Amino acid sequence: MQKQRQTLLAIVFGLLVGCGGGRSSLKPPTDPPVPTVSPSSESPSSTTDVLTYHNNNARTGENLGETQLTSSNVNVNSFGKLFVMPVDGKVDAQPLYVSQVALSDNSRHNLLFVATEHDTVYAFDGDTGKKIWQVSLLGPDETTSDPRACDQVVPEIGITATPVIDRKSGPHGSLYAIAMSKDSAGNYFQRLHALDLANGSEQFGGPQEVQARYPGTGDGSDGQQVVFDPKQYKERAGLLLLNGIIYTTWASHCDIRPYTGWIIGYDEQTLKQVRLLNLTPNGSGGSFWNSGAGPAADDSGNIYLLQANGTFDRNLDEAGFPETGNFGNAFLKVSTNGTLSVADYFTMHDTVSQSARDEDLGSGGVLLIPDTSDETGKTAHLAVGAGKDGSIYVANRDSMGKFNPDDNHNIHQQLVRALPGSEFGMAAYSNGLLYFGDVNRRLKAFRLSGAFLSPVPESESSNTFPYPGTTPSVSGSGSSSRIVWAVENSANAVLYAYDANDLAKELYSSDQASSGRDYFGQGNKFVVPTIVNGKVYVGTVNSVAVFGLLPAK
Repeated sequence: MQKQRQTLLAIVFGLLVGCGGGRSSLKPPTDPPVPTVSPSSESPSSTTDVLTYHNNNARTGENLGETQLTSSNVNVNSFGKLFVMPVDGKVDAQPLYVSQVALSDNSRHNLLFVATEHDTVYAFDGDTGKKIWQVSLLGPDETTSDPRACDQVVPEIGITATPVIDRKSGPHGSLYAIAMSKDSAGNYFQRLHALDLANGSEQFGGPQEVQARYPGTGDGSDGQQVVFDPKQYKERAGLLLLNGIIYTTWASHCDIRPYTGWIIGYDEQTLKQVRLLNLTPNGSGGSFWNSGAGPAADDSGNIYLLQANGTFDRNLDEAGFPETGNFGNAFLKVSTNGTLSVADYFTMHDTVSQSARDEDLGSGGVLLIPDTSDETGKTAHLAVGAGKDGSIYVANRDSMGKFNPDDNHNIHQQLVRALPGSEFGMAAYSNGLLYFGDVNRRLKAFRLSGAFLSPVPESESSNTFPYPGTTPSVSGSGSSSRIVWAVENSANAVLYAYDANDLAKELYSSDQASSGRDYFGQGNKFVVPTIVNGKVYVGTVNSVAVFGLLPAK
């Protein structure tokens, strides 16, 4: 499980001095005034949406419908901060975007949806920044949760995970989010909400309280079943919508026991619980926090996850699965055909000692690589993930490798210590390249060829990224104009843009402009930029900054 620590301002500035790639670290301590740039008053026609974490269920972070921002116009002279939209708490969830939403006055808007740790969801006009609606997901006599004696999400826990949107659900489309709260009597709640996109109203009789029991004698059990205790968990990983079911995956607060590894699914039209699996039912640990990355899913309805440190049973049945159902610290393939079940998995030969050292896979997220061909021409179905041990693991989704107590040769490919800073986020993929941003290291591009990754990066950025590294995203409509975007978590956050074919070519950074024109606020860990329809949206500790092409002078 992660052991995040809040970085003091002085330490952050020290990291900037040591990791700035030669760029000055003398940044103002507060966010400067918003520049006098007037956004367009009209919402242009748009058909591109970002409805889930990292753009799609494969979690590639790729938007190939972006035609307005190109490698030729993203530079400090023509691109920069347009405006900032203030909100009431930390924006830990990735902002989501729905084009041309019809409102009650028959107007249509490109809406940006922002969820905060103050348990508020906002809908903004994504082109002008005008607030369309906001709703609180707190119940009567409730506040947001305290940090639960843990420094991972502070100073309050509300909506941490990236919601998911279905445009076809309900009369105007629905946004699904998990919110944590507590009442004056000290009771804690986790609830699934379904909000109407046009007005924020609750749909389908919601919200639905998250409650669960699963056969087992592990942490938090009553002797026969493990019990989901809402105060012991937070929803950190992004929500997954798959075949009409909203899947939630649960993290602990630091490593504070008791907790186990839950996957809970809800029917998107009724909000009733319809799927349930615990991955450490007779043990402890094994949560899913993944630095905010949502579980990935393939077209056959399988879910792929990286599980954090926890009990792994090395006593295997005839099929090679743990006899007690304990899969702590594993790369999982979960079937959703009927009841949830583990269809396949991979874990390291030293998985137990890795968990004991808190050097697990759970700090990273899974990316499904588009179908590729090996050297024989056979189609390869691959998934990639990385965590705290610094290795990149490429798994064959048709035969993941399971457990071998002697070595890791049963996995498709392992790049040992390819990410020496450790991965606290996930990769992005585009055009045969995988982009990783580990802690205190340069952003790296690894080439995929013949169904294997190159052992060394093909290109790297000139700058490094302090904790927690960075989770990149990719935009562009053609191979020559693709851009890799990444955010630096620092006292004054920095947005970077690179040529996707060569990360050494930095196109833009928000600290290039004079007089702090593009500074946009304090950085926030695990933030993922959303790039859509000519704009880049970046969450901070109290706002969402909007970048785009500057008005002609």
